[in-house]
Amino acid sequence: MEDEVVRKSLLVKQEASSNTVDNGNGHVGDGANTNGGATVRPSDSSATAILVISTIVAACGAFTGGSVAVYSSLAENGIIADLGLTVAEYSLFGSIMTIGAIIGALISGKMTDVIGRRYQTFWILDIFYIMGWLSIIFAKGAWLLDLGRLLLGVGFGITCYVGPVYLAEITPKNLRGGFMSITQSMTGYGSSLTYLIGSIISWRTLAIIGSIPCILMFLGLFLIPESPRWLVKIGKQREFEAALQRLRGVDADTSQEASDIKDYTDNLQQNSDDKIQNLFQRKYVPLLIVGVGLMLVQVLGGLYGFLFYMSEIFNSAVNFSEEWIFPLQIPSIFLGASLIDKVGRRMILMVSAMGNCLGCFLTGLAYLLQDHNWWKGISHILALVGVLVYMGSYSFGMVSIPWIIVSEIFPINVKGSAGTLCNLVNWFASFFVSYTFNFLFKWSSAGTFFIYSSICGLGVLFIAKLVPETKGRTLEEIQSSLTGILQ
Repeated sequence: MEDEVVRKSLLVKQEASSNTVDNGNGHVGDGANTNGGATVRPSDSSATAILVISTIVAACGAFTGGSVAVYSSLAENGIIADLGLTVAEYSLFGSIMTIGAIIGALISGKMTDVIGRRYQTFWILDIFYIMGWLSIIFAKGAWLLDLGRLLLGVGFGITCYVGPVYLAEITPKNLRGGFMSITQSMTGYGSSLTYLIGSIISWRTLAIIGSIPCILMFLGLFLIPESPRWLVKIGKQREFEAALQRLRGVDADTSQEASDIKDYTDNLQQNSDDKIQNLFQRKYVPLLIVGVGLMLVQVLGGLYGFLFYMSEIFNSAVNFSEEWIFPLQIPSIFLGASLIDKVGRRMILMVSAMGNCLGCFLTGLAYLLQDHNWWKGISHILALVGVLVYMGSYSFGMVSIPWIIVSEIFPINVKGSAGTLCNLVNWFASFFVSYTFNFLFKWSSAGTFFIYSSICGLGVLFIAKLVPETKGRTLEEIQSSLTGILQ
């Protein structure tokens, strides 16, 4: 009976009332109401300055992660020449980031749930970033380089989880997709800028530039609030209401949103706590399949293969440099971000996966034809088109939406454990693809990309059949409909 009372309370609050209006695209939103003659703005109608600043802070972490990911490939010649490292020593420097990221993934979920999203976890990951860059900047030998790279990896591993979770919990439903998509795509911007400037400056200067977003993030953390949903979970009602009001603006009516969040969270707290074994209850298994499946589709679809292959493609393309492939992704990123709250996550993901499938197929076909002299010119064109299609499609949706959906679908009582698991799957899959690519490529260059194309095709079916649509709904509405906790 208690569950029924909570469910009815939520349903009544979600129904259109005298102060709700249709926003013109099929969704019902809150209209303005008055209080003593003053207009009270609905809590999800617009972005506030503090919400934008909070988004920028999270974006700084993602941007730094992109710089970290490509730094080792750009700094190789300079570091080996200046410090006299052997190939084996530099290989350790390049790969140890993945070990750090796995460590970060292991601790990210529980740490974020226990000590909070903003005040502690963002501070900790930023300290890892800053100490990592400083270690590289002042390195005189291999051990300090490796320590710096390891620390950067830990920070990146934590960022992959806490950034999407924090944004999902603070952003109103009508802005959540676009804000999160742009922020998650900052990893690509970090890679792009690092590629563009990395070839013309020294490796120490590049590390100094890489630390600038970390400093901006450090300053921004003094301004942003803690996640309201985390505050209500730990019982800080007054702080919860104050944080939500700051995020929505002083003129916003947050009473209904606050009541829905509190009712749902209180009911979850009575049902279970956040332990890894709770993830495998029947009601959470479909969510696990979606979350883990999206992580696998994102990584196993050939991204690292294309990153390895781009140098060869663009060396054979006249007047075209591989560094410019990353800025060319920017229009796709903005297009996806502008459409995500209109056409939905699932549709964009399906289009992105279809584009990845086509890009892999064209690249594999180019390799298949390159051994025949009369097809060599066409194979170069196919290779170039294949890479452009793949990278554009990946930036359109696959780069960010899997993380967005994972941050939306899991209830707060299992979010930490679920986030840790999905984050670990993502990083282990990344290691697997990067490790096996050279072996597959030696076996069959064309076959490698045909395999990736097949995986992307299966990803399209997976998304169409199992991935839920989450646009236009609060986190509580999404999670309640998927788990049946309040049904």
